[in-house]
Amino acid sequence: MTTMLTRPPAPRTDAAPGPLARVRALLPTRADTPGWIRLLAVVAVLLTVITALVMTADARSTKRGIQVIGGHTAPTVTATEDLYFALADMDAQLADVLLAGDDSSLATVRKNALSTYDQRRVQADGDLQQAMTIATDNAASQQIRELLDRFGQYQAAAADTIQLADIDHGAAGQPSARTLESYRAATGMVPDLLQRAQQLADANNTVLTKAYQNSEHTTVAARIRIAVLGVLLLAVLVGLQYVMRVTLRRRVNPAVAATTVLAAALLLSGYTANAAAAHELTIAKQDAFDSLLALRQARALSYDANADESRFLLDPTHVPSYQQSYFDKSQRLVGTPANGIDDYSSSVDKVVAVTKTGPVTVGENSFLGKEFRNLTFLGEHDAALRSLVAYQAYQHDDHTLRGLAGSDLRAAIALDTGASNDHFAAYDKALQGTIEINQQAFDAAIARGEDNLSGWDAWLPYGAAVLFAVLVLVGVRPRLAEYR
Repeated sequence: MTTMLTRPPAPRTDAAPGPLARVRALLPTRADTPGWIRLLAVVAVLLTVITALVMTADARSTKRGIQVIGGHTAPTVTATEDLYFALADMDAQLADVLLAGDDSSLATVRKNALSTYDQRRVQADGDLQQAMTIATDNAASQQIRELLDRFGQYQAAAADTIQLADIDHGAAGQPSARTLESYRAATGMVPDLLQRAQQLADANNTVLTKAYQNSEHTTVAARIRIAVLGVLLLAVLVGLQYVMRVTLRRRVNPAVAATTVLAAALLLSGYTANAAAAHELTIAKQDAFDSLLALRQARALSYDANADESRFLLDPTHVPSYQQSYFDKSQRLVGTPANGIDDYSSSVDKVVAVTKTGPVTVGENSFLGKEFRNLTFLGEHDAALRSLVAYQAYQHDDHTLRGLAGSDLRAAIALDTGASNDHFAAYDKALQGTIEINQQAFDAAIARGEDNLSGWDAWLPYGAAVLFAVLVLVGVRPRLAEYR
């Protein structure tokens, strides 16, 4: 029996070519010099156009991010922190009205307290209206409406308290029982108001932080895109120069060489401009605004603590809670190793003494502690130190005031509404000076960041793309004409 040997089937030759084969089919042959020149020229022009579009889009995105932070989110955070401050000072002024009472020697104190109360009321109302106009979602709008409603309730209770004080003519720091009861109802609303105001401020600050992070990611991605496109564009231009010089045995093509040099300059300048804008954004957010936030929170909380001091004198029944509240807020302002309100002032003295000449010993989680660890700008250290020293003087008054409260209420009220208020005003002025330094630095960094991108978001990349396309055409046209 014979065995038949069968040959394997021949491979099919009509199979569809793979992707790599299709790409190779589109490329000129090795000897097709004009085909390579045309291909490289077209690719160079396309890369030029793509690079221009990408650079422009990235510059616009970065610039828009800077403008959003500088012109929208940062002012929104400022407005909501200002709301907290205005609400806290309203209640402090209401307490001072009752501390002054019907005492003729404190008539000026009462008049000034009423005037300041009205100013802060208008200020808080304006802040709430501004917050409502810039609310970004329904949840924020609902939160603001609830805050407006509770603010109206507080104003009504405060108005009743002032009216009862006018009717009953209570002595200094000794309002009638019904006036004190009305005041307790009004001031009892303040913690909820302040908590809601702070929640609003925190939400807005979260929006700002996310906007900064998005802008930061945008600038990093933009620089990566510029680098990748730049390498590709320069490689194609160098390849085009190589083909015309080596294959055609010509000297350096001036037009293509000029395009290569100008493209390198454009890419380097665009990369530098983007990096400079990103640096200014970092200065604005981390160096300036982080300090601004801590300082504005410190200012708002200082007024709330100052109100606790007046409440302490006004309402003996709640002395322990007001005293503890004042101590807790003071520690958030300037953190020290103090165990309680009795040794807080002396603890501040030690912190100030060391901070003046040596390392910063203010608690790092306190507001002024955060500021002392983020000193960046000219004059900022001296301004922060002035704020701390002024705060020290105010705390000395508070310590003395608490010692007088049990034995001589009239003297304690005189200190609270006199020298202590003056020292508090000096502290507040120093704090505002530190805020101003950081605000100016923030505004300047935002402006510089926008200036760094001027031209890159419109005419500069587009104009360069047109120029490069013309130069490439001028460079390759004579060489292609040799093959006709």
